[in-house]
Amino acid sequence: MSGRAPAVLPPAGLAGLDPALSRLVTVPGDGTWHVLDNGPRLAELGVPVRGTLLCVHGNPTWSYLWRHLVREATAAAEAGGPAWRVVAPDQLEMGFSERTGETRRLARRVEDLGRLTDALGLDGPVVAVGHDWGGAVVLGWAVDHRDRLAGIVALNTAVHQPEGAEVPAPLRLALHPALLTPATAGTPAFLATTLALASPPLAPEVAAAFRAPYRTPQRRLGIRDFVADIPATPAHPSRPELDRIADGVRVLDVPSLILWGARDPVFRDRYLDDLAGRLRSPRIHRFPRAGHLVSEDVDLAGPILTWLDEALGAAPAEQAPPDGEAREPLWSVLDRMRDSGEPALVELAPPGGKGPRTISWRLLARRVEELAAGLSRSGVSAGDRVSLLVQPGADLTAALYACLRIGAVVVVADAGLGLRGLSRAVTSARPEWVIGALPGLAASRLLGWPGRRIAVRRLPASLSRALRVETSFPDLAELGRDRRLPPEPEPSATAAVLFTSGSTGPAKGVVYTHAQLQALRDALARHYGIGVGTGLVAGFAPFALLGPALGARSASPDMDVTSPATLTAAAVADAVAAVQGTAVFLSPAAVRNVVATADALTPEQRTALTGVRTVLSAGAPVARELLEGIAALLPNATPSTPYGATEGLLLTAADLDLLRAADAGAEGVCVGVPVEGVRVRIAALDETGAATGTPGDAAGITGEIVVSAPHVRDGYDRLWLTQREADWRDPDGSRWHRMGDVGHLDEQGRLWVEGRLVHVLVTADGVVTPVGREQRIGALAGIARAGLAGVGPRGTQQPVAVVETDPPARRPRLADAALAARVRAAAGIPLAAVLVVPRLPTDIRHNSKVDRTRLSHWAEEVLAGGRMGTP
Repeated sequence: MSGRAPAVLPPAGLAGLDPALSRLVTVPGDGTWHVLDNGPRLAELGVPVRGTLLCVHGNPTWSYLWRHLVREATAAAEAGGPAWRVVAPDQLEMGFSERTGETRRLARRVEDLGRLTDALGLDGPVVAVGHDWGGAVVLGWAVDHRDRLAGIVALNTAVHQPEGAEVPAPLRLALHPALLTPATAGTPAFLATTLALASPPLAPEVAAAFRAPYRTPQRRLGIRDFVADIPATPAHPSRPELDRIADGVRVLDVPSLILWGARDPVFRDRYLDDLAGRLRSPRIHRFPRAGHLVSEDVDLAGPILTWLDEALGAAPAEQAPPDGEAREPLWSVLDRMRDSGEPALVELAPPGGKGPRTISWRLLARRVEELAAGLSRSGVSAGDRVSLLVQPGADLTAALYACLRIGAVVVVADAGLGLRGLSRAVTSARPEWVIGALPGLAASRLLGWPGRRIAVRRLPASLSRALRVETSFPDLAELGRDRRLPPEPEPSATAAVLFTSGSTGPAKGVVYTHAQLQALRDALARHYGIGVGTGLVAGFAPFALLGPALGARSASPDMDVTSPATLTAAAVADAVAAVQGTAVFLSPAAVRNVVATADALTPEQRTALTGVRTVLSAGAPVARELLEGIAALLPNATPSTPYGATEGLLLTAADLDLLRAADAGAEGVCVGVPVEGVRVRIAALDETGAATGTPGDAAGITGEIVVSAPHVRDGYDRLWLTQREADWRDPDGSRWHRMGDVGHLDEQGRLWVEGRLVHVLVTADGVVTPVGREQRIGALAGIARAGLAGVGPRGTQQPVAVVETDPPARRPRLADAALAARVRAAAGIPLAAVLVVPRLPTDIRHNSKVDRTRLSHWAEEVLAGGRMGTP
């Protein structure tokens, strides 16, 4: 096959491509390039150009990949915003550039790009942008042109093949000698396979545009040669150049951004990890539902331009100083209580099922110290991520505090996420180590989760080999006995990645520093008086794990952690008796079932419950009626409902007396006043339901809840865009967190939660928040719970009430006329329909948060004539 052909301009009519942006540039000695370039348009505008984005495609795409970025950058300049030139060449032998007939290896491609930028006069500042193997090429250019380099943007690319890791299967197949030419040049199979990696699938006209330069086998020879040039082995001719680039990237002292499609079967997360470790403190956003063609799957032009403005534009806002309060490490109580034989933990259902097991402070402190030293001697270092796949109890507590003590970062994603959610969370966190009981280790092995494995129990040698377990807690304890511990981590060091419940989308990893976890411990101790001598019963893992940090005797009830709604009054009473409990923490769903099962309590269990002084319920809005029920069961306790989220676990608090005094006719659920050290503001909603207002503390304004406190999260893990959207900077420099909840402050400074921002309905009559209506409907006789859904397009949405009845319905149905009339009256707004279901869809962790998005999709399908199945 002859591989020579001149460069040409793309044909007119390619979807989304402005022909005016195309030009041909000849570089003597190399060839003629097709280039997308908005430089001439910026010159027409006469605007000052901040710099150039040098965008290099990979294989088998072409500069069409960057059409959105060129268009958006040009539009921003035309609108008076910052002007960035975008230069996106088709690599020689690719796209519509010249087919010279030469075989170009990686080093030659890097040199080619350098001569092109010289010909174009790109003296800097230049931001190197690359995708696929175009990333290696443009990073090679960056290493060779540090004097011009201003920043780096990398999309699903790599500069190093990790030791011991095979080249991804699709590339191994394409590299097979018998398949290389037929699959890449002789047929469009490789091109078609790459285009099929888009998620969702490419529109036909877009796929046709990507295929346009590669219509014949001759024009696909560059695709073949690019595949053949992948340095899959150390002996490959291009391996030295790739190694040179990989080493050179480490010394590039410029801002960087990594935007990554997580569903890429070629550039897997191990390449993201490697690249992130080489670049200087990169901003990272990992899109869980995007694939290899990440710029086709999600909008990247806006995020890239935003990052340019923040990283290379105006100076960033100054960070507010820390609150200045000196705090003790989380393990300080363990150090002080190391000689105490008093109970620290009681396991009501220990592994093996042999009745309650009591762990003293002496034993817990020694175990944590030995494990910490053993982990350190086994290679676990400060900053290493350790995924904890252990049920709540003594093993999980010891693992947590041992990791924190040596500066390792604990990754906690509870089983309540379900197997799919748990797998997504653990995989995204990329832990170096996994500590697990047998079920967690088996899931880790079978599902291919990353990390070297440590078992909490010694396993038979054959099972350890099968699960690839390297060591166990008993072995680590022996290894660490009487050994010195490494230095304590700094308060500013990352301590934990805690995953959200996933109730409004994929679970997010929330990053906390040691200082922030210390501040959370201190806020709980200060507000609720929990400390040494307190008996704490926690039906929610985060609070159970904080028990030793607070100095409290802790017990978790015998329960299924994946189903809090199954917790019984008897299980709570037994846990209270085991630790002489004075404080109890339960989810709203657990409270409901505890109250419902109170009749089964024995006299002894009822007596144990009289010792409880504080009962807390949080995780979802808690109705006053629910707290009234638990108050009757715990006659000497003060029921309280703290408001918070994984991003900030204690923000406001309301006791039952406060709720009784609150206006029952107000919209939403009262969650009390801010606790000490917390500030709350409201960003008002506009007519479209967006929180566009400047956060303030005026009463009666409905909007997104915005908070600031020393114990609010540090950030989100590899979710730069999410973090940016959730951050708000006050003019004083302090950082605030947007909760994603909507509500209002009343005249007394109390906060009322009205629902999630994503669940706000925008009707023809205005904005409708769901919680107040749901509470009023749920208070009706014969109704256990209600959810407010919306059907139709935003702006003209029609509210639909979906209710669980008591007793529950056998199957979904339309409400009868009498029930519908009562529901409509309670809602106080026009309803398109009233539907009855056996059970509303809720999150797994709390069994309390109604999944209104899922409910709305179901209601829309049903009302459009679809089958009335279970939502």
